[in-house]
Amino acid sequence: MQTGRVSNALGIGEFARLTHLSVRTLRRYHEAGLLEPADVDERSGYRRYAADQIPTAQVIHRLRELDVPLADVRRILATPDPGVRADLVGAHLGRLEAQLERTRGAVRSLQRLLAPEPAPVRVELRSVPATTVAGIAADVGLDEVLAWYAGAMAELDACLPAPLAGPSGGVYDDALFTHGRGRALVHRPCDDPPSLGRVRPVTLPAVELAVATHVGEHDDIDVTYGEVGAWLVASSLVVAGPIRETYLVGPRDTDDASSWRTEIGWPVFALTAEPPETPVPDAGPAG
Repeated sequence: MQTGRVSNALGIGEFARLTHLSVRTLRRYHEAGLLEPADVDERSGYRRYAADQIPTAQVIHRLRELDVPLADVRRILATPDPGVRADLVGAHLGRLEAQLERTRGAVRSLQRLLAPEPAPVRVELRSVPATTVAGIAADVGLDEVLAWYAGAMAELDACLPAPLAGPSGGVYDDALFTHGRGRALVHRPCDDPPSLGRVRPVTLPAVELAVATHVGEHDDIDVTYGEVGAWLVASSLVVAGPIRETYLVGPRDTDDASSWRTEIGWPVFALTAEPPETPVPDAGPAG
């Protein structure tokens, strides 16, 4: 504890007025080891601050407003390297932006779900012939599928000649959604699919699909899935295999999210028929 007097020191009340921080907040900063007063009276415990501590107090306040963890605040204050400080702040801002996107997605989903008269989903039944494509398949967890998808699609782009004959797509096993881990396949059209790296020729079997188009960002695509599911129940149809997605327009095509179009295809059969066996097609060893 400091006991010496600092010339031109400011009392805690005056320091609070100059920084627009309450006395209670300044005491919390002291107790947390974020901002030590320039002087603390040994007998009375009265805190006094130096004028050059004003910017430090304001930096702490801004960082805490952004919910920067205490440990990171201490590291930012302690390091003299502006690059390290920028990296620490940038990493936290990235986490905040991701959280904001999740919040916006939840709001969009709720707005659709709570709409007084939601637009009816448009579903068409489509016979899709067997098709051979270039694909990458793997067993992945639901929480890692987006990162895996980005890497697999980048590898497909690098292996296949441009321009391509049609949109990319994905095939996703039921277990991915029901158990949090399952088989996934991403693919691109190709007349002569290569065997290169993780890329393998894959034959997608012929199938009857109930198809609907999801418009816009993917963070509320679950609502479209639910709408298609309700349509299937009303139509006495049952899902008969892994779900197919076709990425007609997506983030790899344009930054305008309102232009994105994703077809959701549910393999179906009538309740009176026997369900066919349609596992996710294999594409060689798991990637």
